[in-house]
Amino acid sequence: MSEPTIASRMRRRYVLMSTDADFVSACQRLTPSGWEQVKVDDLEHAGQWHELLMFRFLVLDLDECDVYDPMDVIREIRTQHQINLAVFCFGGDDDIRDEMRLARADRFFAKNEVGRVLPMFFEQYAWGG
Repeated sequence: MSEPTIASRMRRRYVLMSTDADFVSACQRLTPSGWEQVKVDDLEHAGQWHELLMFRFLVLDLDECDVYDPMDVIREIRTQHQINLAVFCFGGDDDIRDEMRLARADRFFAKNEVGRVLPMFFEQYAWGG
């Protein structure tokens, strides 16, 4: 296992889990210079435990159910890995949002709010460089 480095922690990267092409495209357009979007459809593709620690936050599409289960994603992050990675959820109905709240997801937004809130997260998590 490679050790995390200070340089790897200083990289401005976030994970995006969505197969909604319009949503993915909107997030990419909003991603500022100096930031890296890592789009995955399986949390394992983002890396092992020590690699997940290097991300600033996760943008999770709650409208997914065919490719991945959002509840499985939050359970893996919070229960299996015990990581306090910020998880910002977009879309979904009231039932899935309530379940995600109980599983300790952080914030919830409609997909059409991405243009308003994602830039705030980039600013908030831009520390260190």
